Amino acid sequence: MKFSDDKLKEVQRIIERYPNGKQKSAVIPLLHLAQEEFGGWLSAETMDYVASLLNIEPIEVYEVATFYSMYNLKPVGKYMFEVCQTGPCMLNGSDNIVKYIYEKLGIKPGETTADGLFTLKTVECLGACGYAPMMQLGKHYREHLTKEKIDAIVDECRKNAANSN
Repeated sequence: MKFSDDKLKEVQRIIERYPNGKQKSAVIPLLHLAQEEFGGWLSAETMDYVASLLNIEPIEVYEVATFYSMYNLKPVGKYMFEVCQTGPCMLNGSDNIVKYIYEKLGIKPGETTADGLFTLKTVECLGACGYAPMMQLGKHYREHLTKEKIDAIVDECRKNAANSN
């Protein structure tokens, strides 16, 4: 496992942002880079590689990767539904949205569909309380979710997946 030469240059630029001896501060952006580069998730091997790049102990990387919900510690689907589960979203029905996704796709939080298309994940506040219930799909928020909106999102993802093959 190794970053491409271009990615290694980016790694060096990231590390150089921080004072000498404080390279551990680069762990979060390097984990993002690694997750993007190595299949959308962080294996133990990937986290060990990041630790070696920063000259820190692997446990220091594991602590960060396991703390934040933005890191995936097992393979995920092409489309990840990250449903907010904090107060405002729950009061507006996020639990019902999670239940509906389970009924529609047959996956519980933390699971991926057999075809590898969808992963369901519940996350803490995404900072869009006024649009509850909501979820993040890739880099985009999907807001004021209803069963009908979930149906449309699933159809859209399936269509996009079929067109990309």
